[in-house]
Amino acid sequence: MTFQIGITIVVFLATMSVIFWRPKGINEAYPAAVGATIIYLFGIVTNRDVLYIFDKIGGASITIIATIVMAVILESFGFFHWSAANLARIAKGSGYRLYWYIQLLCFLMTLLFNNDGSILITTPILILLLKNLRLKLHQQIPYLLSGALIATASSAPIGVSNIVNLISLNIIEMSLYRYTEMMFVPATLGLIFMSVLMFFVVKKKLPQKLPDIFYDIEESFFSSHFHPLKDGAVSAEIKKKRSQFMLKIILFVLLIRCLLFVASFLSIPISTVAVSGSIILLFWRWYKLRITPTDIIKKIPWHILVFAFSMYVIIYGLHNIGLTELLIKYCEPIVSKGLMYASFVMGGLVSVLSNFFNNHPALMIGTMTLTEMGLDTITLQTIYLANIIGSDLGSLLLPIGTLASLIWMHILKQYHIKITWKDYLSVSIIVIPISTFVTLLFLYYWVQIFFR
Repeated sequence: MTFQIGITIVVFLATMSVIFWRPKGINEAYPAAVGATIIYLFGIVTNRDVLYIFDKIGGASITIIATIVMAVILESFGFFHWSAANLARIAKGSGYRLYWYIQLLCFLMTLLFNNDGSILITTPILILLLKNLRLKLHQQIPYLLSGALIATASSAPIGVSNIVNLISLNIIEMSLYRYTEMMFVPATLGLIFMSVLMFFVVKKKLPQKLPDIFYDIEESFFSSHFHPLKDGAVSAEIKKKRSQFMLKIILFVLLIRCLLFVASFLSIPISTVAVSGSIILLFWRWYKLRITPTDIIKKIPWHILVFAFSMYVIIYGLHNIGLTELLIKYCEPIVSKGLMYASFVMGGLVSVLSNFFNNHPALMIGTMTLTEMGLDTITLQTIYLANIIGSDLGSLLLPIGTLASLIWMHILKQYHIKITWKDYLSVSIIVIPISTFVTLLFLYYWVQIFFR
């Protein structure tokens, strides 16, 4: 047993080190898969454990993949360029107004898709937009950084916007409907507080007035992605029709998201609804653009499934060697001191663990610990939601705390945009701890007023 404990700890630390370091840009799924294979081959995780893990992460993974398929399809329709064009237009030359619209865009993209998908979608759009506005790097950074922070944190209000949230929901046996009922209002209030605080932190770095060229960006977007006239201009009628078409797509995606909650309430697998929505969009795209569904196979980030499954195997290995029992021993006295104290301490603990070890393993460990403490339902659910706040928001103190932020840093490198840890911490070290504390406070009082 001592040998297995040593192997498991070494594998976990080595896997996390490679994920953070990412030598030669290696995909995070590879070290996770290698680590999981070692854990399995040494018998630390059994075949029965593997089947249990498949059962817990299967539906969540399918739902996330189906959501990403929707994002790929919408990109084919030119939806994201259309969004960026309109973002530039409605800013009306104000750098401050642009900040708030970027916050809103990133928030909505995460709600409509998920945090990883939102980062993959919004970051290239913002880079294109800001470069076309001819802003200097020091002016681009606050927009890019604040957008990434809000996009990642926005996975907290609804459980379906983050794969690790969905997996932990299955472990805690909490419905998506119940999660949203208890979490949407306090988490959204926390995000609003975070956006306001972040605005005052970065305000001095934002340009008050944008160059007039932003009106030309809209024209270039429409000319490049829609149906230009012979002289290169796009008629008002074509723009109007495109806008109407995009609004129909938005309404359809919104309908699918709403049906996920209905399905959860009726105990229907939400993955069924998500897949159905993706299939309908695929046929819609095939009819409108004559694009066959085969490109989806190449564009889906299958590595997310490998990463999620592999990390869960490694965490389950830590569970099997006694980590959960050790955590229960130290956490039970904390929980016994009252719901507020427990929420703040557990949420803070997951925040710290997320920043050191990434939020995927941190939330999984925290959730597995809670399920074995014999807590009453409301206490279990409240502390679990406090852990979610620590995992989704508190984890953003360092740029290595979440998979989404790692993806964001990778995209910036691809576009040769250098944002240093100093740039990141100049915002996060003020915004994240305060916002996490305030959001935990909102959660506690929301639960006290409406659920106890």
